[in-house]
Amino acid sequence: MRSLQRSMCSAILGLESVVMLLTTPVMISLTDVPWQVALAIGAGLTVVCIVLAGMLRAPWAFHVGWAVQVAAIALGFVIPVMFGLGAVFLALWWSAFAVGRRIDREKAAYAEG
Repeated sequence: MRSLQRSMCSAILGLESVVMLLTTPVMISLTDVPWQVALAIGAGLTVVCIVLAGMLRAPWAFHVGWAVQVAAIALGFVIPVMFGLGAVFLALWWSAFAVGRRIDREKAAYAEG
């Protein structure tokens, strides 16, 4: 049976990867962060989100997903708007995690009879 939790969390990470990639030009244009550091942070978080979206079959990957949400909020110390965007993605991640798990449990209970 396909896990809805994994699918939903993967979708959130996919959307978040786009936002993380777009933080790079914002850091270069609006902050004093050197472009090399901005590229490493933006591209690094983008790659982590994409790779992690594919690794969600492993239970540990969900823990790393929570860490990515914390990193997104922490990016607000460099780009203040990321406090808000990070909080939005944290709420989306929590919703996908909790609701997906509940639906997976209910589907499994229904399948058992």
